[in-house]
Amino acid sequence: MVTAPKRSADRTTPGRTRGGPGRDHGAWFLVLPALLPILVLSVGPLLHGIALAFTDAQSGRTQTTRWIGTLNFRDLLHDTLFWESFRIGLLWAVGVTVPQFLLALGLALLLNQDLRLRRLARALAIVPWAMPEVVVGIMWRLVYNPDAGILNETLRDLGLGDGRAWLSGLGTALPAVIVVGVWAGMPQTTVALLAGVQNTPRELHEAAALDGAGAWRRFRTVTWPALRPVALAITALNFIWNLNSFALVYVLTNGGPGGRTRLPMLFAYEEAFRYGQFGYAAAMGCVLVAVVSVLLALFLVGRLKGEQDR
Repeated sequence: MVTAPKRSADRTTPGRTRGGPGRDHGAWFLVLPALLPILVLSVGPLLHGIALAFTDAQSGRTQTTRWIGTLNFRDLLHDTLFWESFRIGLLWAVGVTVPQFLLALGLALLLNQDLRLRRLARALAIVPWAMPEVVVGIMWRLVYNPDAGILNETLRDLGLGDGRAWLSGLGTALPAVIVVGVWAGMPQTTVALLAGVQNTPRELHEAAALDGAGAWRRFRTVTWPALRPVALAITALNFIWNLNSFALVYVLTNGGPGGRTRLPMLFAYEEAFRYGQFGYAAAMGCVLVAVVSVLLALFLVGRLKGEQDR
């Protein structure tokens, strides 16, 4: 029998094993450059905004800002204009997210086929994603122009009337803005769904086709089960992004006409920078943060439950 040599002291000392505290400190130093901007630019302003919601902060005020507790939130409960803007925001979020997903799903399935110029089509499909929202808003304002817009000119050429003021009509402003939101946000949804479709094993489609399954049955039994996690994630994120929309609607209508397109973020912006009610606007922001947090919690719970079921 041969006696094994004793291990060195540095390998048996607690805290000096691989992956121990020393290595954890090194990992924190690597993460710190990415973590600092998040803390300074996101977490810090969020905490400051939450604290501001419990004060009577106003612009141009010479008196010291006072702590007023939950008074802003109590006033917000009885503010019918805010809850109307919240209702419009929900209509906008649902009206953009649902068509956005359906159209993007169809486009992703089409771009996954062996078509000619498929790479060019994929590149063109993401062009709206590369455009800033301000540029998209200005471009679509020209399209909706009541006098020389391409939409009204097309309707006149087809003999379908003299056109209308799409962005200033009480009944057409919100649907017109929703169309722009669907067009602007569809590329990112298409990219996510296309990646999910491409991850579906081709062998499963071939086996289903040999068994006599048609296109719809193959989609329902093969493509959709593999695509469901991606679809759930991108739909939840799109709904949250659309609920927090600001720039696109601000450029298109500035909340008009008559507040028909005044989303919650627009309402909070007006209260803060037009009327100078910083504390009251911060309370609106806290309500929106709470709603988004609830939606994220529901999404995470649904994901965890789905993973446990699988």
